[in-house]
Amino acid sequence: MLTIAVSKGRIYEEALPFLEQAGIKPIDDPDTSRKLILQTTRDDVRLVIIRATDVPTFVEYGAADMGIAGKDVLLEHGGESLYEPLDLNIATCRLMTAAQVSAPEIKGRIRVATKYVKTAKSYFAERGIQADIIKLYGSMELAPLVGLADCIVDLVDTGNTLKANGLEPRELIMTISSRLVVNKAAMKMKHEAIQSLLDQFEKTLDQRR
Repeated sequence: MLTIAVSKGRIYEEALPFLEQAGIKPIDDPDTSRKLILQTTRDDVRLVIIRATDVPTFVEYGAADMGIAGKDVLLEHGGESLYEPLDLNIATCRLMTAAQVSAPEIKGRIRVATKYVKTAKSYFAERGIQADIIKLYGSMELAPLVGLADCIVDLVDTGNTLKANGLEPRELIMTISSRLVVNKAAMKMKHEAIQSLLDQFEKTLDQRR
């Protein structure tokens, strides 16, 4: 039995074509079912539906053999303990800094609100900028508006949420997409089954290019 960890929402929806190409289709709809473990049309594969930020943890500790997670989540988790064989090039967006429209560039030490603490620290340190990182779990756009932070680091898709709150994107930190990750022990113990799926996913990627 192979267990694949995936989160509800955009990543799941965009990953479905890859899964279906390999004959993996959930029997229950994760949007209407309360089940967290979904059996699929393949007897040897099941899906676990969890929070996006938990996917690499489940895979690292072997609760799932494979997982699909955004690069932003993997960077925060620290991906050294996982294989990352494929960039699925789905659920793409940009990790950017953002500040109030027309706000002047801050000279000296700055305050940054983000849930991407590790990535933000690394980004500003590499540029020699002293930054106090304030961890928030949501409503990031509020931070500059109420004086909590000078800027934020967050994912940007259309930019409409920023615009609606009087913010604008500034510096691109990196382009984000979803990656397939594999537990290192599972790659050895279940190599044939996992490699077969990887080959199928690669074929799907080639057809999309």
